[in-house]
Amino acid sequence: MDHKKSHTCATHDHHEGNIVGELLHHLPYAVFSLALGLIILSLLDVFGLGHGHHSHGHDHDHAMEGAHLLFHSFHFLHIIFAMTGCLVTFSRFSNNIFKGIVVAIVSSLFFCTLSDVILPYLAGIFLGVHMHFHICLISELHNVIPFYIIGLINGLAMSRHNSTIKSVYSVGSHFGHILISSLASLFYLISEGLSNWYPQMGLLFLFLIVAVVVPCTLADVIVPIFFAKPRKNNEKYQAREYQEVL
Repeated sequence: MDHKKSHTCATHDHHEGNIVGELLHHLPYAVFSLALGLIILSLLDVFGLGHGHHSHGHDHDHAMEGAHLLFHSFHFLHIIFAMTGCLVTFSRFSNNIFKGIVVAIVSSLFFCTLSDVILPYLAGIFLGVHMHFHICLISELHNVIPFYIIGLINGLAMSRHNSTIKSVYSVGSHFGHILISSLASLFYLISEGLSNWYPQMGLLFLFLIVAVVVPCTLADVIVPIFFAKPRKNNEKYQAREYQEVL
């Protein structure tokens, strides 16, 4: 029984910290996922995507077109993860489905754009690159909406599961969420101006940690819990439910 209680507390402790604590808790996810993202980018640059910064004319345009395509793919997938993660977290502390849907839509709309577009754009400007500003919500709304719908359905389906499944999902998917976000950010930078990224790889890595860990932590943890307004009796109910499942 003591093991069950300690295990239950462990699943909830990380949701009870302050913003700084949550950012520190999620920092390792960002570091490892960004490292993997840079490995993927390096392999693509060596074996295909690129040589974009070493070529001119048609070859360079083709490389940038490939990076642009990859950015959109990962950005759209990021929407699904953000919607689902927000709804699952919200549902652990509130049964107000309508409010959860509104929070998830607004949160993912803002933080996906912030993480994948605005912060990478500002990072490129800071690095002295002439960046192009591109927001998918404006130019490709017909592609964005289906991913919001899929994310909404998936989040609602996950929200119906018991506390055990929700906890497993929250931990298991967060690495994937941040990895997809980091790849979207990287390919946005490359496709919109920073084709020669390798000479500034160190600063780029630092900027992207901020661009990924802050918005993803706020979207997945801080914002849904804040608007769900968890009460102590809610936490006790969740703990009892978890123990009954075990």
